This record gives sequence, C-alpha cells and structure tokens, in this order.
Amino acid sequence: MFDRIRTFIDSLTGAEHPNPIEAGDPRIAIVALCIQVMEADGHADDIERRKVRSMIKEHYTLDDAALDALIAAGEDAESEAIDFFRFTSDIKRHFSEEQRIDLVGMLWEIVYVDGERSEMEDHVIWRIADLLGVSGRDRIMKRQEAAAKSDIVETAEH
Repeated sequence: MFDRIRTFIDSLTGAEHPNPIEAGDPRIAIVALCIQVMEADGHADDIERRKVRSMIKEHYTLDDAALDALIAAGEDAESEAIDFFRFTSDIKRHFSEEQRIDLVGMLWEIVYVDGERSEMEDHVIWRIADLLGVSGRDRIMKRQEAAAKSDIVETAEH
C-alpha cells in the first residue's frame, strides 16, 4: 500500500523531492489537506495523527526531523488557510484526474483509520473532491474502498 502512495505522490509532484521543506513545496498542500480531514470531526485522534505521519514518512522516505518539518509546514499552511481552495487549486492545475481521485482515496483512509465516519468528515471530503474536480461517483467509490480496507460496513450513501 505504501508503495502505491509513494508512487502516487511522486507522480503528483513530478519528481522526487529533497528533504528540505521550502515555500511552494507541493508536499505542504498534501499534508495540509490531510490535517484538515483529520481535524474535520473536531478532534484529531492519535491513531489519525499516526496514520498521516506514517503515510507521509513512508512516501517521502523522510527521517524524523524532515517529517517533523514537513508536518509543521503543513500545520502552518493549514492554520493560515481560510478555505480548501489554496491547496486544491494547485493540485487541480498540475495533476491528472486519476491522481486527484487517488488523493481523495487517501483522505478517506485517514477518516476510517479510527473506525468512525462523521458528517463533518463527509462534508470536508465532499468539498475537497468537488474543488479537485472529482465526481461524486468516484468520491463514493473511494470511500467504499477505504471502508472495506478498514472492515467498516457502509450503511448510507452521502
């Protein structure tokens, strides 16, 4: 699974990135969206934090110091953002539809890691997917895939 995530994020950025974090680094936008999804239900569980950290660390093969710097940059960017557009507009301009759909799938994996899905998490991912140009059909498909991976039984379509 992590190889798929690594390949996906590498394809989003077009190249492997050095560990230093610089302004405009597309990894920051990805981390910021992950944080926004993680915090959508009003609290970020340790299991969600560990999921985000492990996905980012594994994908970018970062050491702990570089991971901490990237997470901090993503947190700063997320706290300064007034909406999702700041992050999604750049992703939409530079990445293929398939890559954007895969990103939505990754965001659903963050939602389901704690075994629960809230209405606010649904709303945040719906909004991000909409801004990324990901169809409702693809968003729901990725949600169902993430739920199946987490052994969550889906009961309603949102």
